[in-house]
Amino acid sequence: MDSEKIFIIVPSYNEGEVIQQTLHPLLGYGYRVVVVDDGSTDDTGSKLQCLPVTVIRHIMNLGQGAALQTGMTYALSQGAEIIVHFDADGQHNHRDISRLIQPILESRADVALGSRFLNREHIREIPPLKRILLRLATLFTIVVSGIRLTDTHNGFRAFSSAAAQRITIHENGMAHASEIIHAISRSKLKYIEIPVRIVYTQYSRTKGQSAFNSINILFDFILGRFFK
Repeated sequence: MDSEKIFIIVPSYNEGEVIQQTLHPLLGYGYRVVVVDDGSTDDTGSKLQCLPVTVIRHIMNLGQGAALQTGMTYALSQGAEIIVHFDADGQHNHRDISRLIQPILESRADVALGSRFLNREHIREIPPLKRILLRLATLFTIVVSGIRLTDTHNGFRAFSSAAAQRITIHENGMAHASEIIHAISRSKLKYIEIPVRIVYTQYSRTKGQSAFNSINILFDFILGRFFK
């Protein structure tokens, strides 16, 4: 497949400190990199100006789910054949992208979901409280969706274009991860989990990988699913 048909969607909110460092490794593969600047108020925008990436800007902060939907809609309009979600804070490893998209290229899956819990070598790197909270969030998602997974709130995932067309993200906040899993179940899409490594830097912990944020994810999902 032409690498230009593979779109990497990077939702970004106030990531000026690390955005260039995150994006530079992606540029050598020939992928189409699309950064959705979700109303950043720092220097994210200026840091992106010197990079050969497509930038779509929300005039206000709408949430990661909304940013991903904006990116997916754009990618599909440009003829994307595979769409990858990739976080802006540097926690994802660009080398894992090829392994993530391979099952889709081989028509073994419509969706490939990254799992930090299948990478046994690095499980101990996950902060203990976060590990427990992610397990609880995964359990809730399994009960609701019927899909058995090991890591339902990992933002590193890939979709065929056909799968992406059948998934519309309505949850603007972090509950979008569970919404995506529910859509996979509802649409009976073929899925596979791929071991990936999540890098827990001091920056990523501060921005979104803290245990407190895991609690927010859990409650966001519960409220979004049961109290609408």
